[in-house]
Amino acid sequence: MAKLYFNYSSMNAGKSTVLLQAAYNYEERGMNTLLLIAAFDDRGGKGKIASRIGLAAEADIFSSADDVFVHISKAREAGNLDAVLVDEAQFLTEEQVWQLARVADQLRIPVMCFGLRTDFQGKLFPGSAALLALADNLKEIKTICWCGRKATMVARLDENGAILEEGDQVVIGGNETYVSLCRHHWTQRALG
Repeated sequence: MAKLYFNYSSMNAGKSTVLLQAAYNYEERGMNTLLLIAAFDDRGGKGKIASRIGLAAEADIFSSADDVFVHISKAREAGNLDAVLVDEAQFLTEEQVWQLARVADQLRIPVMCFGLRTDFQGKLFPGSAALLALADNLKEIKTICWCGRKATMVARLDENGAILEEGDQVVIGGNETYVSLCRHHWTQRALG
């Protein structure tokens, strides 16, 4: 039976690396995968999933208006499809998460989602909230705070390196924009 998986963490835990490794494992065995990434995340290039350690792969893009069930169904019709892997899954809408659940349940294709659980204000992303509610399997990918404890939160920094308290939920940025912290140091606003 195919399942809907949610692999989550804070920033810089290696989610994209794990996704790319899983895709490689499928492909090494002669199996076909469909990789998806949010349309506005172009840090690695448009339609590309890239990790901090230099791995990258082409991916189909999705926006909040897309029906991912229809997209995946069409990809399946074009050829055998053994797994779907979604990067930046926090940017899915609740409706899209339900569509991915239908892919697992009706098309019997495993769907592996990778994304952030919470934003810089400690609030769930809509896609993450839906995945936490609907996924058959939840797995935390761990990373560490500067103090050595498990990092579960993320702080967004301004151009001077100060922690921001307000702002849009989504701002695409890299290591210079976000810092992963344990809950204690996130609450204390301590960067170490």
